[in-house]
Amino acid sequence: MSWRLALPLLLMALLAGCSGGKTRPSSSHGSTSRGPYASGSSSGSSAPSRGGVNDDTSRPQSSRYRDDTDSVPAGPPPEVIAKLPEPVPKVEPRALYGNKSPYTVLGQTYNVLASPNGYVERGIASFYGNKFHGYKTSSLEDYDMYQFSAAHKTLPIPSYARVTNLENGKSVIVRINDRGPFHENRVIDLSYAAAVRIGVWPKGTGLVEVRAIDPAQPLSAQTLPPPPPAPKPASPGPGIFLQVGAFSDGVNAERVAQQLRVANFAPVQVVDAQINGRTIRRVRVGPLASVDQADDVTTRIEGMGLPRPQVAVD
Repeated sequence: MSWRLALPLLLMALLAGCSGGKTRPSSSHGSTSRGPYASGSSSGSSAPSRGGVNDDTSRPQSSRYRDDTDSVPAGPPPEVIAKLPEPVPKVEPRALYGNKSPYTVLGQTYNVLASPNGYVERGIASFYGNKFHGYKTSSLEDYDMYQFSAAHKTLPIPSYARVTNLENGKSVIVRINDRGPFHENRVIDLSYAAAVRIGVWPKGTGLVEVRAIDPAQPLSAQTLPPPPPAPKPASPGPGIFLQVGAFSDGVNAERVAQQLRVANFAPVQVVDAQINGRTIRRVRVGPLASVDQADDVTTRIEGMGLPRPQVAVD
């Protein structure tokens, strides 16, 4: 997973940015699902993890983990996952590690949100499992694939969110304790347990809504997405679109749209939207049939010299 190759550079940047007069370990990670990125101490010592894992966070990603590839437990998911209690959101102080802002991974810079309140986003979720079980997350907690946790690029650590699978209406509350995923078309990395709970496992990816939870308010008082109705046999599910740009000038929007139509990746739309009283024209490609197609078209659009598209799920 290419994002993991960026870990050593990211760790050096995070360590250099720590304040307080002494070097502290910082962490960040990402994957096509999720992957912990955590640094060890400035001396390069190992950080023992629960379950007997000796997590030497000073080592490069290529040699840090026991396994070369990720996997999930053999056989069907344990029935115990269906009975696991979801985390109860509570007010927690920000973690000492994993909240440096801005930070850069694989050439992209991210800004951690000052507050999770009001955050809602739809996109593609993925998950991770055995390879990272017991190793350190960005907050220097041990990753436990049997807990309901997740990695996010910009939500504060820790924070809580409800993740809803838009294809089946199932949802789960997760605690954000890690950074990632740094795959360009993924919005969140779920723990194995969370992926099983909402049906992202065993497919590997799913179309989801991520809605931050304010732990200072009771869950019953917060606006939560109603589960979508069960799809009829001929009813299409949520669609994946790629937004290639947003333009105030209609001529520029049509110019980009025409380039994409000639490439014939998928239908191209120019959609008007009102933002702060101004009309913005969004150029979108889609709907796309699958996550794999979205990833492939994203790469091909970038190869045309156009801006990197953003995933939108409608």
